[in-house]
Amino acid sequence: APEQELVVALTNIGKVQTDRRLGEARVLGAHMEGPYINAARLGAQPPFARKPDPSFLAAVIGDGVVKLVTLAPEIEGGLDMVRQMTAAGIVVQIGHSDADYETANAALKAGARGFTHLFNAMSELHHRAPGVVGAALAHAEYAAMIPDGIHVAPGAMNVALRAIPKLFCVTDATAAAGMDDGEYPLGDHMVTKRGDRVVLDDETIAGSTLTMDRALANLMAMGLSLAEASDRLSVYPADFIGLDDRGRIQPGAWADFVVLDPEHRLVEVFVEGQPVCA
Repeated sequence: APEQELVVALTNIGKVQTDRRLGEARVLGAHMEGPYINAARLGAQPPFARKPDPSFLAAVIGDGVVKLVTLAPEIEGGLDMVRQMTAAGIVVQIGHSDADYETANAALKAGARGFTHLFNAMSELHHRAPGVVGAALAHAEYAAMIPDGIHVAPGAMNVALRAIPKLFCVTDATAAAGMDDGEYPLGDHMVTKRGDRVVLDDETIAGSTLTMDRALANLMAMGLSLAEASDRLSVYPADFIGLDDRGRIQPGAWADFVVLDPEHRLVEVFVEGQPVCA
């Protein structure tokens, strides 16, 4: 998005963080996925990719709303941005990137901690050009992946599960999740939901309809235990952004959890120990 739109969005997110009432969802901060990405790897992102502006970034990160940034380290100023964000305490993920293996590895050494939507919108693994995927499989402790069976085939998911110790999963859900087939807004785009797929007019995948209970079921269908699948959906993502009191059920942690039925479908939601949805 244009910089002014980013400022407005981040300001509004900050208001939601501070104006929260008991029982409402707790917004932890913003994940700024772009615009400092490679124009050749936009995926469903709007065409506003550009090089970093250090002064603008300093102003944006000063309010503390941004907790996570996805960037392409190969763009002009990309590695410097990794260092700037890391120094400010913001977690950096590599994504929407056409970097070669060496540049992606350099970004990890500069402070980047993980990868956004592993396998999607990034340079692929080739035996003579390992790319971003190769760097992730060889060196990452963390990476995020979308386990809907559409973004990544089960075989590739198994490769990542064996290679990356704390691979975690996200839904990347859009406004189409839980809705009937039809058209829905996604930023400046209108996307079409057909079954479990969400696509642009050119059939580019544009987010998902995945919900977290279905993500759990999908991981367990691949052979993961309930405990491991739960860790990859809650414990590891919390650890990734430095939260040791969230995403787990243990003394001293926030009492935010869900109740599922035997088929792993959502039954009830608890926030701060209180039921808020059934």
